[in-house]
Amino acid sequence: MRRYLITGAASGIGAACCRVLAGPGVAIALHTRKNREGAERVAGFVREKGGTAHVLLGDLAEPEAPARAVEEAAAALGGLDVLVSNAGFADRTPLASLTDAAFAASHDAIAFALLRLARAAKPHLLAGREPRLVAVSSFVAHVFRQEHPVLPASAAAKAALEALVRALAIEWAPDITVNAVAPGFTQKDPGAHAALDPKAFEERVARIPMRRLGATEEVAAAIAFLASPPAGYITGQVLHVDGGITA
Repeated sequence: MRRYLITGAASGIGAACCRVLAGPGVAIALHTRKNREGAERVAGFVREKGGTAHVLLGDLAEPEAPARAVEEAAAALGGLDVLVSNAGFADRTPLASLTDAAFAASHDAIAFALLRLARAAKPHLLAGREPRLVAVSSFVAHVFRQEHPVLPASAAAKAALEALVRALAIEWAPDITVNAVAPGFTQKDPGAHAALDPKAFEERVARIPMRRLGATEEVAAAIAFLASPPAGYITGQVLHVDGGITA
C-alpha cells in the first residue's frame, strides 16, 4: 500500500492528482480547507478505482493545522509515504495596494504551510517506503514580463516555497526526495477561483508557446512521477509544466 497526503485535494490540480494516482494498493488522505463536498466526490472516485480514501478538513494557514493534518493522515492510513503540498491561492493585488496582512496571508497558505507540513511529516516519511515530498509552485515565481500577469504576493510565496524545497532536499538526502512542480496557465474547474477572467485567459493563450492551457491531469502526471519509486534519484528540482512559458 502506498500512502499519500494531498492538500488542496477537493478540486483542480490536487483532485487531478488523486484521480491519476487512484487504484488498488493506493491510500490517499485528501485535505481541503472547507470544500468537503468536493473532497468527498474525489474520494468516491478513488474508492471506485479500488483505492482507499479519507477526507480531512482544516485551514493550513493556521499555525497548528498542518501538523494536525499530517497526524490525522498518518493515523488514518497507518503511516505516510508521500506528501503533496498543493494547497494555496493566487493574489493579483498590485504591490502599491498590497497590505502587510495580505502579503503574509499568501506566505501562511503557501510557504509556511509547506514548512509546517514538512516538519510534521518527516518522521512519518522516514518510517515510510521510498518517501517523497512534492510541492506545487507556479510559473509566477519565474515569469516577470509585461505580457503576463505579475502576482507579487503569490510570486514571493512560491519563490519561498521553492527555496524550502531545495533546502529540504539537501537536509533530507539521502532518505527523502524533495521536489516541486511549477504549472503554467492551467484549466480551472467550473466555478473555481481563477486569477484571470475567461477573456484574459484567452488573451494569454496566444502568448503561450504551445498555444493552449495546460490540463490539470498533465500537471498531476508530473507530480505522480516525482512521487513514484522510479524518481528516487531526483531531488531538489523544480519541474516546469507550463507549455514553454519559462523556456
